[in-house]
Amino acid sequence: MPDFETLFSPEQPLARLAVALAIGLLIGLERGWSARSEREGERAAGFRTHAISGLLGGIAALIGLRTTPLVIGFAFLGFAGVSLMFHWLEAREEKNFSATGAIAGLMAFLLGALSVIGEPGLAAAAATATVVLLALKSTLHGFLKKLDWIELRAVLILLTMSFLLLPLVPDHTIDPWETLNPARIWELAIFVCAISFIGYIGIRIFGERRGILIAALAGGLVSSTAATLNFARLGKIHSSDRTVMTGAIALASAVMCARILVIVGIFNFALAAVLLPMMLAAMIVQAVIGLLLVSNGLKKPHDDVIWKNPFDVGSALRFSILIAIILMISTLVARHSGSEALMSVSALAGLADVDAITLSLARMQEPLVDVSVASNGILIAALTNTVMKAGLAAIAGGAETGWRVSAVNLAAVLTSGATYLLFGA
Repeated sequence: MPDFETLFSPEQPLARLAVALAIGLLIGLERGWSARSEREGERAAGFRTHAISGLLGGIAALIGLRTTPLVIGFAFLGFAGVSLMFHWLEAREEKNFSATGAIAGLMAFLLGALSVIGEPGLAAAAATATVVLLALKSTLHGFLKKLDWIELRAVLILLTMSFLLLPLVPDHTIDPWETLNPARIWELAIFVCAISFIGYIGIRIFGERRGILIAALAGGLVSSTAATLNFARLGKIHSSDRTVMTGAIALASAVMCARILVIVGIFNFALAAVLLPMMLAAMIVQAVIGLLLVSNGLKKPHDDVIWKNPFDVGSALRFSILIAIILMISTLVARHSGSEALMSVSALAGLADVDAITLSLARMQEPLVDVSVASNGILIAALTNTVMKAGLAAIAGGAETGWRVSAVNLAAVLTSGATYLLFGA
């Protein structure tokens, strides 16, 4: 059997024409279904017309490839003129000024031509995206009706931070010790804002209980430190939600434990097996306490106004700079500790980021480092990271939030420590 590239090579125009026809059929299927209540002849273009439009685009492209590309342009202009004329007549008759039908027909023609010119896969993907957008008309319109200006502004700010400003931020260290990278600081600020926005959207769509769980899960997967900063800040703004936010921090920390196990398991299964009892114990304690705090907190009177601001860019940036300073200090001390002081390095590295030291130790193989030594290093990094997050919670959310987070973390650490004594490492 011929492979994919051979089947759709320029020497096999029939297969490419088949793709052009399939694209027209796909778009026509959606257009015909959306206008299925109309009688025959009452619409400008339906299932068959779009199918023929896709095939027509493919044929025009094939002729253009074998003669002159101008054929494709002239064919498109002629097709567009006829299509727009019929849609204009339909709009005048029905008083319907939507241009979607006309654009869909033009898309069928152009994508059919694209599939023959040399990009059948790209054309098929674009056709699929077109059909999805057409089919989601009611959903998208309903979403726009519910969208507030503050939400639209938040999306625009987040997109600007991610795709416009991030490429402009210097992606290299700017200090003599080569530890401070502005791009990494800005990325952490984006993470903090994104986690807050996910929680906001989750609560708008799924309600408070499930929305907070979604935000905590996302925060733990991306950055439990960023999640801690965000939830602690929200708890400070509205003290009646402090219990709920403490629970969300605990849930994000539970996800962090699971993330550590997955990272280690990918690179060093034996090391993951050693860490499993301690990490699992801490994860269960934090998850159970977190769920109880969120559930009980939502049963009490609490403020809803907390979710009227998706995120605070200024706070996110300040906390990111704080983390960067901690990372710089811990990196400098770790460099001067020497490789023999692995536990000290792990403790210092865990102050800023538990993933970096986890990856480093997981990739080290015996006899360079013993499994028990590596596991102890990761556990110490996780411990210092847990302590550091309690301090950050106090800074961002106030003393009461700091004490609450410390109590939850202490329960997790004691349980994990008891498991360590029981199973060893």
